[in-house]
Amino acid sequence: MKEMFGKIGTSYTLSQRIERKIEEAIRQKKLVVGAKLPSEKELCESFAVSRTALREALRRLSARGLISIRKGSGMYISEIKIEDAIKSLNLFYDLKFDSNLIQQIIEVRRIFEPEIAKLAATNRKEEDLKILHQNIQELTECNPDNTQLEVDLINRFHMNLAKSTGNPIVIISMEPVYSLLPRLRNMIYANIEGEKEYTLSLQKKILNAIEIKDPDEAYKYAVELLNRNMLIYDKYFKETI
Repeated sequence: MKEMFGKIGTSYTLSQRIERKIEEAIRQKKLVVGAKLPSEKELCESFAVSRTALREALRRLSARGLISIRKGSGMYISEIKIEDAIKSLNLFYDLKFDSNLIQQIIEVRRIFEPEIAKLAATNRKEEDLKILHQNIQELTECNPDNTQLEVDLINRFHMNLAKSTGNPIVIISMEPVYSLLPRLRNMIYANIEGEKEYTLSLQKKILNAIEIKDPDEAYKYAVELLNRNMLIYDKYFKETI
């Protein structure tokens, strides 16, 4: 019976337990953005731990962006930014990049992008339109031999479309997805005649629908563009990536 119900322990090290205690206080907003943490000496006394364990916990919290350590001033609770969340997802997708991930990402885009276009048509501002028009203009004038720039401009259009929704969750969710697309698009626009022109024509239609605030038209053309992307992927690249 003793072997079956042994002592309940923890796999966390002492420094990890300190890290999680401080993180929990941040999550519960007991420690708010800008708040100054007690000194190392005070924290060691509160946790009843050595300075070595505490410093390791603080180092990890700092590396994760939860606290900032200012020499000569102290330790402060940091503001979590959208960019921090995006960086973590970018790393995950980079490590998982393969043919399965590409197909899954196209499927995710087919689910979300038409709704994004629809929301952008409702929420967009004049500044958003200027940025999107500039994207289209730069792509139209782009040297056809500069495939990399074409790919970047096409990708930028979709990222700016997501930003036009005014919804930060949309940006967090989609920007890491778009960061992977240049790898696939480089192959498409370098090898398939007329694909850039087809994409450009549909981007113009999406933008026009957003400009006149027609969410249904924006949705329709986003679906058409994504169906084309999936067709190209299935036909040319599914077995080779």
